[in-house]
Amino acid sequence: QITSFQGVAVRSLSTSSPHEHPEHGRLVYKGNLAKTVLGVRFFSYSTSIFNLFMMPYIMLKSGIGMESLLLQAAFYGLIGFFTFVTPVTLHVLTKGYVIRLYYKDEMDTYTAITYNAILTEKATVFHQKDVKIPDITKMFTTFYAKTKSMLVNPTLFPNPQDYNHLMGYDKSPIFELEEVKEADERK
Repeated sequence: QITSFQGVAVRSLSTSSPHEHPEHGRLVYKGNLAKTVLGVRFFSYSTSIFNLFMMPYIMLKSGIGMESLLLQAAFYGLIGFFTFVTPVTLHVLTKGYVIRLYYKDEMDTYTAITYNAILTEKATVFHQKDVKIPDITKMFTTFYAKTKSMLVNPTLFPNPQDYNHLMGYDKSPIFELEEVKEADERK
């Protein structure tokens, strides 16, 4: 009895995914660079913190700050630039990278999971009608959800219909023309 109980417990633990969230809906997309993005940003943050703690020690031991105020300002400026600008740039470039995307059929809503500035997961809930495709292709943007830019890789959707629905490609162009005519008539 104990063996079968342990087998069931192990089996149920191994089949459950840490990314299953029934409150978000069905998982339709999983980004393949999630761990890489997290690792690069964590490394950048840790080296910046290390620089902040080591800079006074280096200045004290090297004596570079004792000779000239101009030389000291240049050194602090250079180290400070790389200490603060690199993590901020990485955050700006990767903040819209979608780690996971969930879809709720009954409400026609999506939940995009991204990393925020402190490297925790952030959920953004939006409706399919909130999706806007940029007129000009942008480097780190596939679509806008409300006003937030999102980056997904279309080839990583297991079901291409999920991507088509997200982007609005499954809508009929005739229906869209009728909506435009109705909007013009209301004006």
